[in-house]
Amino acid sequence: MGKGVLHPFWDVGQEHPLPPRCVPPRRQMRHLCSAAHGDTVFALSSGHGKCGVAVIRASGPGCRAALQSLTGRPAPPPPRVLALRRIRDPATNEPLDCGLVAWFPGPRSFTGEDCCELHVHGGPAVVSGVLQALGRVPGLRPAEPGEFSRRAFRNGKLDLTAAEGLRDLVQAETEAQRRQALRQMDGELGRLYQRWSDLLTQARARGGRTPGPRRQPARG
Repeated sequence: MGKGVLHPFWDVGQEHPLPPRCVPPRRQMRHLCSAAHGDTVFALSSGHGKCGVAVIRASGPGCRAALQSLTGRPAPPPPRVLALRRIRDPATNEPLDCGLVAWFPGPRSFTGEDCCELHVHGGPAVVSGVLQALGRVPGLRPAEPGEFSRRAFRNGKLDLTAAEGLRDLVQAETEAQRRQALRQMDGELGRLYQRWSDLLTQARARGGRTPGPRRQPARG
């Protein structure tokens, strides 16, 4: 329990930040996310049905309090490290499962907010019990469909092309689809659009003239 397992996945966006111009100003995106400012959302992220491991994710300022409530520990584990914890219902103190928890303080997280994950056994009763326990923590509510990605977009962690790539990767069924989705998530399409935007901006600055071949100076 003393040593954890390095969990680098949610740190990728911090190592490869998106160009600021790829993300519209926040005031233009408020209508895209119906969540009130400051609330914390949670959801099952690994899909429904019986499985060996289920991943439950939360995002928002209440994540630290949620971990404290469900694990009984005064502090979360070190950032981006999986730690073994006994998970209990905060209302009854009844044990729900023994699983791994991870803590991702913002802005170095998928959404740019404080985030946490609970890796529990994937039985329906376990998953249901943990979700109900999270719902009893003040300030937490179930996430709307796609809300984690919307928050990442709102906070500049994803642009629209990367968000589409993430959706395509989740739905990919062939190797070609997977490769294309990964390239798009990595920003390939966003960089192409940014180059086009730069060229159009330069053309407008020249009074509508597009860059052409340079003329050779006349000799003689």
